[in-house]
Amino acid sequence: MSEKKLSSRERIVGSALSLFAEQGITAATTKQIAEKASVNEVTLFRQFGSKQGLLLAVLQEVPIAENMQAALAEITGANDPLKAYGSTSLDLLGQVPELVRSLIGESGHLPLENQQALSSTLQQANQQTISYLQSAQLSVPGLSVEAGAKLLNAMILGHAVMEFSGDGCVLWEKDTDFLQALAVLMSPPSGALALRPPETVRDLSADVVRSLFQKAKKIGPQEYALVYVAFGAGLRAEELAGLLRSHSLSSKTQHLLTVVGPHSRQVPLNRWIMGNRYGSYNKNPLTQWLKSRQDKQPEVFISDKGEPLSVNDIDKLWATMSDIESDIEGAEEAIAISQARQTWCIELLIKGVSPESLSILSGLKIEELEAYTRRAKEKAALEQALSIDQKG
Repeated sequence: MSEKKLSSRERIVGSALSLFAEQGITAATTKQIAEKASVNEVTLFRQFGSKQGLLLAVLQEVPIAENMQAALAEITGANDPLKAYGSTSLDLLGQVPELVRSLIGESGHLPLENQQALSSTLQQANQQTISYLQSAQLSVPGLSVEAGAKLLNAMILGHAVMEFSGDGCVLWEKDTDFLQALAVLMSPPSGALALRPPETVRDLSADVVRSLFQKAKKIGPQEYALVYVAFGAGLRAEELAGLLRSHSLSSKTQHLLTVVGPHSRQVPLNRWIMGNRYGSYNKNPLTQWLKSRQDKQPEVFISDKGEPLSVNDIDKLWATMSDIESDIEGAEEAIAISQARQTWCIELLIKGVSPESLSILSGLKIEELEAYTRRAKEKAALEQALSIDQKG
């Protein structure tokens, strides 16, 4: 089969990325970009308006997060996951050195829309880091996984920018020396990143889940969609923060979510949750929320200013719906967002999904599911005993 012929827009964006990476944003001219794309400048300006409009398209359309996801997937299971991550990140940045240097150096002079797009790109990359650290069961001592990921990326990006700026700005003779120092700085006294403690399983009853849905629906469509995705697909907070519109694929017969990260996967978004149905595959709290949006932001969950929500923002939004003082019937304490995922896991196990299949759907290892499997068996045994008693 012949390869798909690229449109003029795709050729222009690809050419811009190539020249920005080689020469930097300022040095690369629209004439050079047009020539490389085999179009005239009139076509370029007609489609993008200006060089800054073209840069915006590069930031929004180039699959940076997907490329990073693929690269991290290749190092999953590395003996030294922190050094492997640092080395991979430096390799990725090294593929577009002048673009990185000029983006960081000139970011203060970019139009607001471009600054927001750059911020969104960095946040998407950070979500990949969070997923990688969690997949490797790693955390930075004294910091949340999100804060540790930000610190890690800030140091790697700073090192790369200084390297790209010329020999006079280099602090480390070798990248391996920098990575070794990074590992020592970000590790506990024992010399390795801390292993995350296993989760305590605290699944929720059907009545509590139903009450939380009702509470969220009263607050607003985004809150309703957040609760629906959390309980219907079992995503972590960082996966919810990294979810894009393009990751939601719905039809009359199914609704799938694509989860990006070291363990990329597709997850069905269930319409039946704890005995209650929430719409159909193509008309539910998530599709309704996306349909109501007037912005072009690619992220599913956004702030009032249209900026993508971070993991902390997701946690805060969840807290407004689930604290102990809210009117959620049956809740004895504040409900953590992780409990939605736990409830989803246990419900699937009770309904007959095998631990092996759930491992694929959840991204959890089989050994991590042992506590869930035991809890599911406990609930099934209890329901069986109650049914016998009710039959007399």
